[in-house]
Amino acid sequence: MPAWDPPRPLISPPRARRGGTRPVHEVALAGEVLRLVQDAAAREGFARVSRLTLEAGALAGVEVPALRFALEALAPGTCLEGAALQIDEPPATAWCDPCAASVPVRSRLDACPHCGGLPLRPTGGTQLRVLDLVVHDR
Repeated sequence: MPAWDPPRPLISPPRARRGGTRPVHEVALAGEVLRLVQDAAAREGFARVSRLTLEAGALAGVEVPALRFALEALAPGTCLEGAALQIDEPPATAWCDPCAASVPVRSRLDACPHCGGLPLRPTGGTQLRVLDLVVHDR
């Protein structure tokens, strides 16, 4: 008798994160984005979205490819089906008190690139938000 092969997914999930975990966080975020868009559709009376623009800052803790994958997987049968998806990735900035300046950073743990000061206060690139919807009436 041949060995049992488990069913294969119809869509391949994105690569696993470091440490071997799957990007479940991004699936939950995609579900919340979809809920926000569907609530707006019910409230504003539009039937379909042709373009969705999001902003996922460098310090937002979001893996953009995984978020894109999750949104594309959840879209069929919703007002996002067929919508173009644009995800802007603004760079991270933080305020350095000793320098009294805004500085570019790559991580919340970075020191000031000018004076080496810590801690820095993140000031930009920290949000995941919906920037724009292009919609079509019913």
